[in-house]
Amino acid sequence: MARQTAQAAVALGGGHGLFATLSALRRLHDDLTIDDLTAVVTVADNGGSSGRLRGEFGVLPPGDLRMALAALCGDDEWGRTWTDVLQHRFAGDGEMNGHVVGNLLIVGLWELMGDHVRALDWVGRLLGAHGRVLPMATTPMDITARVRGAEAGRPDVVSVVRGQVEVATTEGHIESVALVPEDPQACQEAVEAILAAEWVVLGPGSWFSSVIPHLMVPGLRRALAETAGRLVVVLNLEAQAGETTGFGPEDHLDVLFEHAPDLTVHAVLVDASLLAASEVGGRGRLERVVAGHGARLVVEDIAVPGEPRHDPARLAEAFRRIVDEG
Repeated sequence: MARQTAQAAVALGGGHGLFATLSALRRLHDDLTIDDLTAVVTVADNGGSSGRLRGEFGVLPPGDLRMALAALCGDDEWGRTWTDVLQHRFAGDGEMNGHVVGNLLIVGLWELMGDHVRALDWVGRLLGAHGRVLPMATTPMDITARVRGAEAGRPDVVSVVRGQVEVATTEGHIESVALVPEDPQACQEAVEAILAAEWVVLGPGSWFSSVIPHLMVPGLRRALAETAGRLVVVLNLEAQAGETTGFGPEDHLDVLFEHAPDLTVHAVLVDASLLAASEVGGRGRLERVVAGHGARLVVEDIAVPGEPRHDPARLAEAFRRIVDEG
């Protein structure tokens, strides 16, 4: 049945994957296909400017939150200018080298206001953001992974790797991930947004360090299981060196359901080129895996031609068709 009214959408993830999803959904927000847009962002980064600020001030790492806010800026002069300001990284040889303006702005408002959500809402108002950005949890955390073969010369030994950067760059085979602490407090506003949404989008992004962690936060996990909103999983365009080396589309889904077997998925969105590049029968196998979990497979051209990244305009059209078809 065709869509009759505007609807609420929530996108979960982090980094460049969530940036692509939000850039696409913002277009649907602009044309009122989506009238309420919320980003729920992974907050476990321990590297770069975010890691330095987290270590010095004991705050949530702001980098992925900043990128989500930048993705929601408009295409007018105001939005483009603030996107550039927010993303500006200092150069030089001093202590500021590598820090990002948006990270400092967010941390400064956190210190002034003492409230993560209120401060992010104020940044969004300053930017004229076309949606709301929320952390997935309100306390800093680390990602750990059980990795087989991470130790040189010991391919069968399973060890534990700690830290988002370390998990993302491990050279072994990741078997599972967890959070420290195991039960971080979910952001209540994020929980409420998921429960109220008609559409929830998970992925793309670093599978073990940006996507799966949302399923490890008990409050978010319950909300994702209980929401009446339809969940759309967007698969990555290729395996990520280190984190998902050798993974095909089916492997990404297997990992997702191993960590959250009770998850109800409405649709799985995959780029056509990914299936075209797979061996004969690849689409049939993926269709069987998707159907086995009660979802439907949606195959679209959603990548930038010749590049391993999602095209926001093409991704927006794919989302629009999924929403219209219901």
